Amino acid sequence: MTIKVCLAGATGWAGSALAKAIHAADDMELVGGVSRTHAGKPLGDVLNDSGISLTLSGTAAEALNSNCDVFVEYTKPEIAAQNILLALEAGAHVVVGTSGLTDDDYRRIDEAATAAGLGVLAAGNFALTAVLLQKFAETAARYIPHCEIIDYAHAGKADVPSGTVRELADRLGQIRKSALDIPLEDIQGPRESRGARLNDTQVHAVRLPGYVISAEVIFGMPDQKLVLRHEAGAGAEPYVAGAMLAIRKVDTFIGLRRGLDTVMGI
Repeated sequence: MTIKVCLAGATGWAGSALAKAIHAADDMELVGGVSRTHAGKPLGDVLNDSGISLTLSGTAAEALNSNCDVFVEYTKPEIAAQNILLALEAGAHVVVGTSGLTDDDYRRIDEAATAAGLGVLAAGNFALTAVLLQKFAETAARYIPHCEIIDYAHAGKADVPSGTVRELADRLGQIRKSALDIPLEDIQGPRESRGARLNDTQVHAVRLPGYVISAEVIFGMPDQKLVLRHEAGAGAEPYVAGAMLAIRKVDTFIGLRRGLDTVMGI
């Protein structure tokens, strides 16, 4: 069966690479695309691919008239939650690659997806090395109580922390609260210097030129430490294979799942 896909953010950094992959896949058809800056233009013209004849829509509501099976959200956090809820109302499963959504956003999305009998698969990062970082960190957290996360990204990334790190902090918090030998209320100096407490884990966000997206988890024990780090390059290709897998698997469950590994069997 051919999966009909609508892609929001089809001309963006990650979305453009994904759009080409969907178009080339034998089991998928790209039936809708959203781009506010290129609305009304053929997607093939924007991506320099004459084989793609799809005309871009300016909003998710307009693109959802395509009666897609799966809606892929790759836009901005300020509009992502609304786009996802619109897609669920339209009867589409949803794959979420946009970072910056809050836990409250995901609670609303889970409720809507469950009520509609649809699946939503949200991944802060579709790259395999990021997925493995999360799994390795979960294992380490079961044995080491002290850990902190450092989130690195380029200077222009406004959402803090990244979706990758939000997801990671959520996973670690479900295993245990990270230990603090000195409670935050007892530290001497600005509390902000210790980062933010997110899902019972300390998180520090760095935004500087020279970084793309990186995530580091540091586990500490007496006289030893474990450092796990994911580094992303400048290209979008590492995220395409994971997103394609998510599109193929999102109709196999109901409600919200966070993390590509939830459909990978690892």
